[in-house]
Amino acid sequence: MNQNYKGHGLPKGREREQRASIRFKTTPMNTLMDVLHHRPGWVEVKDEGEWDFYWCDVSWLRENFDHTYMDEHVRISHFRNHYELTRKNYMVKNLKRFRKQLEREAGKLEAAKCDFFPKTFEMPCEYRLFVEEFRKNPGITWIMKPVARSQGKGIFLFRRLKDIMDWKKATRSSDDQKDDIPVENYVAQHYIENPYLIGGRKFDLRVYVLVMSYMPLRAWLYRDGFARFSNTRFTLNSIDDQYVHLTNVAVQKTSPDYHPKKVRNLGFCPPVETLFSDMDNIFIRSLQSVQKVIISDKHCFELYGYDILIDQDLKPWLLEVNASPSLTASSQEDYELKTCLLEDTLHIVDMEARLTGREKRVGGFDLMWNDGPVSREDGAHDLSGLGNFVTNTHLGCVNDRKKQLRQLFRSLQGQKKTPN
Repeated sequence: MNQNYKGHGLPKGREREQRASIRFKTTPMNTLMDVLHHRPGWVEVKDEGEWDFYWCDVSWLRENFDHTYMDEHVRISHFRNHYELTRKNYMVKNLKRFRKQLEREAGKLEAAKCDFFPKTFEMPCEYRLFVEEFRKNPGITWIMKPVARSQGKGIFLFRRLKDIMDWKKATRSSDDQKDDIPVENYVAQHYIENPYLIGGRKFDLRVYVLVMSYMPLRAWLYRDGFARFSNTRFTLNSIDDQYVHLTNVAVQKTSPDYHPKKVRNLGFCPPVETLFSDMDNIFIRSLQSVQKVIISDKHCFELYGYDILIDQDLKPWLLEVNASPSLTASSQEDYELKTCLLEDTLHIVDMEARLTGREKRVGGFDLMWNDGPVSREDGAHDLSGLGNFVTNTHLGCVNDRKKQLRQLFRSLQGQKKTPN
């Protein structure tokens, strides 16, 4: 072994044996720590001790991954270049490329299945292209987002080109003063001006997808999730009010009337089956768009937090994908959700080597893609579109583990008719 490398794991030859003790290490100090400490046979490792499982943060990955030797059974919680999907500019770049590929290989109809993200430009490198588009559609609302920040930081809405020109001058000025600090990249996107409202308030959905491999692609969809609500009734007359337009909990919890109950579990109702099917399409297409660029290391897995916005036509839009979705609980209900999510994630990562590899459901997770679509029923895949193929996804079906919230989407139908 190269002396510059740090090794982790057990002696060679014991990779798939059931292990009575799993040495774990974690960076996040939240719900995850509770789950790991209560897992039978798992023992926390401090400082530089040898570990079998590491729920690391992305900064550790960036600094240490290439210098760490890992035995066969060792697992860490991120793929090496996860940012291809989770940085806003890279995500859009890969989706655009994938859409063009589909159009060449399968036609425009198939490519149109990737039309689930708003028109987007990377700033400042696509500034001129953005200006051309801006002048074609005067009066519409745009949203600016820093590509590598989270929790709503640095986001603002605008309608005037002057606003973006002032931002561009500010970034140049900052760069001139500090030559060693590069200009922070942003994306400028069409703002969804017709969001579906609940009680007059905007919301988005947080959905969890677990990827165990990219080559071949093997992805699991979690049944449970939650909706994040704004505290202020929606209006386009006040684009500077973050409490109206940003649903991030980190933003909303600073509102004077914030209450964690406004983060609600995601229930299931038959009228939105088409919506959930369209969301399945988002999950799969987005993962396929980075399948050939993500370094698929057998030691890696990733729990993604997808943020989905629904418009008045019940069309889902992909806002972003989070590599480190918040695991800090804002309420007892949120704690229960995230505890179950993490327990089931660890079941699938399967450090104990208990799974057969043929499972379609583990806890609240359903296997939705296994080098191809997965049917709810056993049998061969029917990809012709003529058979009775039903995808193995059950988003919103939380069964007996939590109280069913079917009323959530039923209430949408009634409240939509109520004047805002």
